[in-house]
Parts: sequence; C-alpha cells; structure tokens
Amino acid sequence: MNNDLKSIAKDIRCDVLQCIGHLGVGHIGGCLSVVELLTVLYFEVMHIDPKNPKMAGRDRFVCSKGHAGPAVYATLANRGYFDKKELLTLNQGGTNLPSHCDMNRTVGIDMTTGSLGQGFSCAIGAALGAKLEGDGARIYTLIGDGESQEGQIWEAAMFAAAKKLDNLIAFTDYNKLQIDGTVEEVNGIAPLADKWRAFGWNVLEVPDGNDIEQVRSAVWRARNDLTRDGKPAMVILHTKKGCGVKWIEDLGAGNHNTNLTAEQAEVAIRELRGEA
Repeated sequence: MNNDLKSIAKDIRCDVLQCIGHLGVGHIGGCLSVVELLTVLYFEVMHIDPKNPKMAGRDRFVCSKGHAGPAVYATLANRGYFDKKELLTLNQGGTNLPSHCDMNRTVGIDMTTGSLGQGFSCAIGAALGAKLEGDGARIYTLIGDGESQEGQIWEAAMFAAAKKLDNLIAFTDYNKLQIDGTVEEVNGIAPLADKWRAFGWNVLEVPDGNDIEQVRSAVWRARNDLTRDGKPAMVILHTKKGCGVKWIEDLGAGNHNTNLTAEQAEVAIRELRGEA
C-alpha cells in the first residue's frame, strides 16, 4: 500500500502544479508541503464516501490553513469527488474551486476556511458536535506554523482539552516559513511540542512530514493510541515548503504565494515524474 500512496502523492503534487500553473499564481509552497498528509488521510484513514459526500457519521477534514485549498482540491479530485478537469478552473470566475476552501462551493469541503485560526475553532466545534451526536466521527484538522501565532489557536486548544475531545486529531505543517520570512524571525513558536502538551494535548512529532511512511505511521498511532485517554492529539509534521521541486524549495519564503507559468509547471511535473 505504501508504494500506492507514494504514487498517489506524486499525482496530487503534479495536479497542484498544473492547476496553479494554469492560473499563473498561487500558494504553491504550503500546498506542496502537505501532500503526504492529505494522501494518507483521504486514501487510507478517513471514513468517507466520495459518492455520498454528506454521509452521516463521516470523518471530516478541516484545512484551517485554507490557502492550501489547491492541494485539498487535487486530493478530492484524485479521490473521485469531482472530475480532475475541474482543477483547471481554480480561482477563476464562476469556479467551484476558489483559492481558499469554501464548503458552499466545493463538493467534499466540510468547512470554509482562510481567516487563519478560525478553521481550527470550527474543527473543534465539529468534534464536540460529533461527541454529542455519538456518531463515531473523527475530526482531522490542519493548521500552519505561521497560523500558530494566532491567539485563537490557543484559546481553541484549551477548549478542546477541557471538553476531552479525543475524537480530534490536529496536524501542524511545520515548514518553518511564512509569508514574511522564517517563523522564528516573525514570531517564534518553539518549543512547539511542549506548548501543546502544556495545553493538555497528546503530542507526536514526525521528523520528516514529507515521508509517506513516517506520516502514515504517525496518523495511525494518533488515531489508535493517542486519543484514548480523553485528550485530543497534535501531530507536528516537520515539512519542507515547496517539497518535491528543487527550484521551488529554493525560493524559501518566496514560494508562499508566487507566480508559476504553465511552462514552469510542466518542467516541475517532468522533474517529479523523473522525466527531466
């Protein structure tokens, strides 16, 4: 299954490049850094049905760092929620795929996100709702490391621990970069794991959050072991912004939201496919 997941992740990464390249600009860095997580969640772990996207009791994924929407869309398309051709309408007039996730526009999106910090609170609300409903749903949510500078993140974190939301697994995309530079230069969040433990969460760190097997092992461990004692779980993924394409990685913080031509995208796709 690991080789299948690697192949799927490569397809998703290529689709992200293609749709952003077709548009000409986008949040490419933070999309490419989370592909392995999305692949593991949507293709192995989550209880979902693309043919019945509103299924009762389904697991939910909330992308609180909503600017990674193109990566979520590429994942949904590969999972069969909608035709992959629709990816080429990204952020264009009349599209169902706006730059940031919108539950009213896109099949398979369970929460509108983009104002950093708010999606995390919504995910916690969904976890509380699932607990009250008793439907067995697990809620998965992704926040950014720059987003972790938001006070709302920590207010919500306290609430989740206080309500013993052990059906909630959160992930931090810890790529160490944000739009204005390095996270530590802007407003450091280290030691991040210690902070989450202090807020009442079980914590697991993944040394390489772009290694499919490390991510897979961590997600299953969080699901099966870390959420059994009344605590939510935080999985910190040490990732590389722009992962997979060397010249995009080398842009550093400059790849947060950057121009990408269709020609550049094709070159990057050939690199990923080993055809360069």
